[in-house]
Amino acid sequence: MAPVATASATATAGRPPADSPGAGGTSQARPQHRAAGRGGSRAKNEATAEAKAKPRDAFFDNAKYLAIVLVAMGHSWEPLRDGSRSAAALYITVYAFHMPAFIIISGYFSRSFDMRKDRLQRLITGVAVPYILFEVAYTLFKRWADDDPGYPISLTDPWYLTWFLAALFIWRLTTPLWKIVRWPVPLALAVAVLASISPDIGDDLDLQRVLQFLPFFVIGLSLRPEHFRLVRRKKARILAVPVFAAALVFAYWAAPRMNAAWFYHRDAAQELAAPWWSGAVMTLAMFGCSLVLVACFFAWIPGRTMWCTALGAGTLYGYLLHGFLAKGSRFWNWYDSPWMHTPWGAVVLTLIAGTVITLLCTPPVQRTFRWAMEPKMAWAFKKDPVGMARSRN
Repeated sequence: MAPVATASATATAGRPPADSPGAGGTSQARPQHRAAGRGGSRAKNEATAEAKAKPRDAFFDNAKYLAIVLVAMGHSWEPLRDGSRSAAALYITVYAFHMPAFIIISGYFSRSFDMRKDRLQRLITGVAVPYILFEVAYTLFKRWADDDPGYPISLTDPWYLTWFLAALFIWRLTTPLWKIVRWPVPLALAVAVLASISPDIGDDLDLQRVLQFLPFFVIGLSLRPEHFRLVRRKKARILAVPVFAAALVFAYWAAPRMNAAWFYHRDAAQELAAPWWSGAVMTLAMFGCSLVLVACFFAWIPGRTMWCTALGAGTLYGYLLHGFLAKGSRFWNWYDSPWMHTPWGAVVLTLIAGTVITLLCTPPVQRTFRWAMEPKMAWAFKKDPVGMARSRN
């Protein structure tokens, strides 16, 4: 399962917040009007100015890094769940909030998205292109590592982690729609509930996940800086301790009784052998639990620059690259070793997962794979004739 990352980790999650000058809400109207009247080159210059005007927020980079570490750890615990109730409880608890946290951050940094040319280009190069490249790469990897040479390449059926990129592309394209409706979050939640009781949606582009995770993206679109400051107060940090402790206790009780597939949001209730009405109940219940745990997670995120802050810009790299190791460990039967299923083995695996994902987020890895994750691709887009004429004059 993907973080199922997540989630980030996102291609443009490190962009300046949408409340920066000239982006998002009513403050966006005047720059858009000028761009329309003065050519696409002016819009591009304004976008560049936006990116340089406001420095990165250490809080969000820290949050993305810690979330992607939890993604990797969750993947390392997955094969241990059958033999360890504690591993299953940790797995359930982490899966209840790590992807919602990623998606909320993705929505928050999508608030300024519109159909402006430079933003559409960035959506293509930062989300669509990595989706295509890694969908093909994962398929070729499975053919080789899993000895399955006939496994088909399908751009409409995301394999493993690439579902998040497909979902992010769709969510971001719908951003202008969520900005104009009166009650965006209740509407998105209603869509998620309907998806959870609709088994005929099918697997194309993992639409079940797209629709069931949609409310978290819309919440991110609706948040403002003051909302994050609210959950980062000292009182919230203190309250987060017993809340997380209670979540772990409940997860320990629920581990042998509950189907963990509910947390993946990739199936309707009927596909999980449950009555149709349970889809609505579980969607609403898990939505509330996830929001509470996300708030607790954000409460513990430091807002100062730390050794790991710079790694927050590389979470998409860690997210997509660690999938080869996560799946390879299953294809090559690494978990058949008995020591991995001991308590100390689980601790070692957790530390290895955290170390590997950290290394994959580092600047050297980002420089090596930037051609695939953030290609410039100026050659692929038409030049704006108005801007070209003005530059000649």
